[in-house]
Amino acid sequence: MRFEQTSLHDFHNTEIAFRDQSNYSLRQAYLLFKVMNNRSLVELSKRLVNFAFAIRFPVKGMIKKTIYRHFVGGSSLEDCGNTIDRLAKRNVLSIMDYAQEGKESDEVFDATCREVIRTVEFAKDHPSVPFSVFKITGVGRLDLLGKVSANEPLTDEEQAEFQRVVDRVEAIYKRGYELGVPVMVDAEHSWIQPVLDDMVMKLMARYNKEKAIVQNTYQLYRHDGFERMKKHHEMALQGGFRFGLKIVRGAYMEMERERAVEMNYPCPIQPDKASTDRDFDAAIRYLLEHVDTIDFMVATHNEESSLLLANLIDEKGLPRNHPAIFFAQLYGMSDNLTHVLAEQGYNVAKYVPYGKVRTMMPYLFRRAEENSSVEGQTSRELQFIQQEIKRRKSKGR
Repeated sequence: MRFEQTSLHDFHNTEIAFRDQSNYSLRQAYLLFKVMNNRSLVELSKRLVNFAFAIRFPVKGMIKKTIYRHFVGGSSLEDCGNTIDRLAKRNVLSIMDYAQEGKESDEVFDATCREVIRTVEFAKDHPSVPFSVFKITGVGRLDLLGKVSANEPLTDEEQAEFQRVVDRVEAIYKRGYELGVPVMVDAEHSWIQPVLDDMVMKLMARYNKEKAIVQNTYQLYRHDGFERMKKHHEMALQGGFRFGLKIVRGAYMEMERERAVEMNYPCPIQPDKASTDRDFDAAIRYLLEHVDTIDFMVATHNEESSLLLANLIDEKGLPRNHPAIFFAQLYGMSDNLTHVLAEQGYNVAKYVPYGKVRTMMPYLFRRAEENSSVEGQTSRELQFIQQEIKRRKSKGR
């Protein structure tokens, strides 16, 4: 396959970014990001939607045609087929993310585990779906995981409950190993990360002898993120297994800071954005230097970090589609990065969440809140959309 020699610096090429979007879709996206750029409107919308669901007011249709359509791949794995195919036509891979969250019962956890295993089996049958992914809080109770992470004593009942969490995680990775499908576990709140790391590193030692089936996630907005990543890489080298991971800047920042103040412990978050950017880019350099022993994904909407990784791949003479190196962005965001990189032959994937409208609301609220609170992100999306609408008008489209 030949790739267009678009300038790597041309992440502002909106013709490439929105090539497969109709004029109508662009106008809808413009209106959506315009609303999300206003924090007051986001908060008001959230309250109105919750109220509408509470009184059974029929808002699902409206949600499905707006924010749901923009950020969600479909209501089920099978329903995502068109999204996957559309991305694949542009050399973009898909990571199916079952976004069930906010409910805590063994029945829900068991159902989520079965669905995650289904995503593993789906990936095996679909070459354009290279990974599966899940959150540990999708298969285990947050408070219980917090107790285990803090080494607090568990009751017999809690011990049995925790064993069920371990069994679910084990079942997911066992299936990934059987089918040769890598499975990433998403990073979570700092106070449950210890038990998550412990589980993941033990499973890496068991299943990553030949291939990085088990993959962890490191949030570089935590001041210990980079050092933790290097420590775990050293453990992999000593244990003779392949290290698999994804790096992100991170989520939950406001919640982490509030909890640290409330419970009077040192805040785990970096002192400023510059520190996060420094560690994130240092991690990219470290991963490239050790690509012979690490499979990794750089999940970012940051242009500078994306450019850094792309340039380093070329400078080191590595193939752009090196099987151990992936870029990733969320579905519905940063298409300017995704499609420019994909056009040039780099491995790029979109995180594609799926689920029914009601199930997806916590995820969609979080997207809206993050976009309204992250300085500049929504404004950049709006700017690119406006630029493309203007470009098309000038071309008479």
